Amino acid sequence: MQGVEQLERPRELWAAVAGAAALLSACGGGDTLPDAMLETASAQDMRHLLAASPSADTPSPGASVPSATQLMDWAENVYSPFFPSHEPDLRADPFTYRYYPSTQNYLGVAADASGVSRVYIFGPISGGVLADVGALADFSERVLAGVAPASDALAARFLSQATLGYTEADIAALRAAGGYRAWLQAEMAKPISTSNWDWLVSKGYDTNANAMTGLAGFDSSIWQRLITAPDGLRQRMALALSEFFVVGVDGVTGNWKPFRMAAYWDLLAANAFGNYRTLLEQVTLSVAMGNYLNMAGNQKENAATGRVPDENYAREVMQLFSIGLVELNLDGTPKLNSQGQPIETYTQDMVTQLARVFTGWDFDRSGSGTTVPEFARKPMVLNANLHSNLAASFLGVTVPANTAGAAALKIALDTLAAHPNVGPFLGKQLIQRLVTSNPSPYYVARVAKVFNDNGQGVRGDLGAVVRAVLLDDEARDPAKLSDPSWGKLREPMLRAIQWARAFKANSLTGNWNLGNTSDPSRSLGQSPQRSPSVFNYFRPGYVPAGSAIGTASLVAPEFQLSNETSVAGYLNAMQNVVGSGHSDVKPNYVSELAVAADANALLDRVVVLLNGTALSTTSRATILGALNAIAATSDTGKANRVYAAVFLVLASPDYLVQK
Repeated sequence: MQGVEQLERPRELWAAVAGAAALLSACGGGDTLPDAMLETASAQDMRHLLAASPSADTPSPGASVPSATQLMDWAENVYSPFFPSHEPDLRADPFTYRYYPSTQNYLGVAADASGVSRVYIFGPISGGVLADVGALADFSERVLAGVAPASDALAARFLSQATLGYTEADIAALRAAGGYRAWLQAEMAKPISTSNWDWLVSKGYDTNANAMTGLAGFDSSIWQRLITAPDGLRQRMALALSEFFVVGVDGVTGNWKPFRMAAYWDLLAANAFGNYRTLLEQVTLSVAMGNYLNMAGNQKENAATGRVPDENYAREVMQLFSIGLVELNLDGTPKLNSQGQPIETYTQDMVTQLARVFTGWDFDRSGSGTTVPEFARKPMVLNANLHSNLAASFLGVTVPANTAGAAALKIALDTLAAHPNVGPFLGKQLIQRLVTSNPSPYYVARVAKVFNDNGQGVRGDLGAVVRAVLLDDEARDPAKLSDPSWGKLREPMLRAIQWARAFKANSLTGNWNLGNTSDPSRSLGQSPQRSPSVFNYFRPGYVPAGSAIGTASLVAPEFQLSNETSVAGYLNAMQNVVGSGHSDVKPNYVSELAVAADANALLDRVVVLLNGTALSTTSRATILGALNAIAATSDTGKANRVYAAVFLVLASPDYLVQK
């Protein structure tokens, strides 16, 4: 076999090895990689691709098999260290293949003597031999899992990650959309739902004295959006962003707090699929954030009085909203110095100097000042007299002395947005909020790579990032359903929102009076836009003390909200609302009542609407036993059976851990 150096063109090389394909296929498969080729982490991750062992769910005759193009697109995404760029399909009979110049690897598909399409690799990845890594059909489950849902259960699983809740109509719409990408494109193209601000105005809160000085309308405005908005993907992304760029209403002061928070949510929703750099600036200049982290009214230094700029926003915009505390590799793992210790991203001196950039900004009080809420949705404006004229050096950049305030802000935000940490730092937390608490470094790296370049040379495209998060091989791989380290604990407020959406809850008054649900002893232990601190409801690296999770070196952020009190509080709260116990928000169980006489059919329906994937054998048997113990021979009995089915699924560990 001729080596790479002996041939002038990739097509000739692939053609040169084509003759070996028939022989290898006839022998039942090609060479496998020697152990020496499996030393790097990336190569280890490639091990199952090279194992030439069909999956347990190999398609039966006539079942869907991916095309060569689909297989190669998938491999480029999952195994980018070996196939690092998107290359065109080429032909050298009998192969359809791609060549990757930077690694000198080939990936191709060809039919063997019996007409079965097989997958081959060649190059450094295979030690210079043509390796048959299995039939194309062997890869069907994983490749096609990221294309379209093969069942209602898998559609529901995707919607659990991508939305705030779904109905049977939403499942049907996804399955009819032509695949996940088409559904995502359609969702991103939907008009933005009625803003929280406009809802408050429609209810007269802009002239309500209790909204001016208190919180009247605040909880209702966010609950109604989360439960009723038709742009579910956008609102799920806004919720995730609200737990990254955190503003909690209890830390906001002054007049018109409901409108400050409404404007902030509307800002996040409007930018959910936009650009990170744009969002970072709008967050920085928002009234809610300016108030929350003391940037509003922040003044330059004064040597005579000893006044120095407030450092709160300068610290948190680096620590929490952009780059984090330590330098990161693309895959989210810490970079280490020569002593094997993480490298800090910034110093206290950098915080002090960056704080100068964030001086001179305050609310835009033009017009009616703060007597009406309009100021709360205007970006903050600069008072040049209060802006520091000192130079500011941070992260390898210097804002020269006497730089105008707007120009200084641009330099600072451009520097933060361009930092290599942002992709893995933000990307990993979006994965945690939507899909799983413990993504592999490869998953993080793939998402970060899309943040760095959406394929068209654009950095920070959040729409591309959320697509990468949701369509990644790890997110869609059905095998993850049985992986004990995979998934995430559902946030308490998301459980309530999903229940309301699944069962088409409605507000009798139209006011969505669910109120503050933060009390862990009597309610959910969590309430939207009521984070107790800028560090969110929970830390992304939280590990339950003395737990098997910690022993396994895993994290479980949402478990920071979970204890004996909060578990009981959640169960009591949901038991009440599931059984129509809430005074204002009522579910619609018409479809469930129609099948209540059949406990199995009822449970199947509830599981798809809430859990997506099947219950464990133990959970199913336990719940069915409870349902069958309730006679369904009367309307009351049927209703009680429905209430029990919904509540017991909501209480089951199979539901509480989103897979």
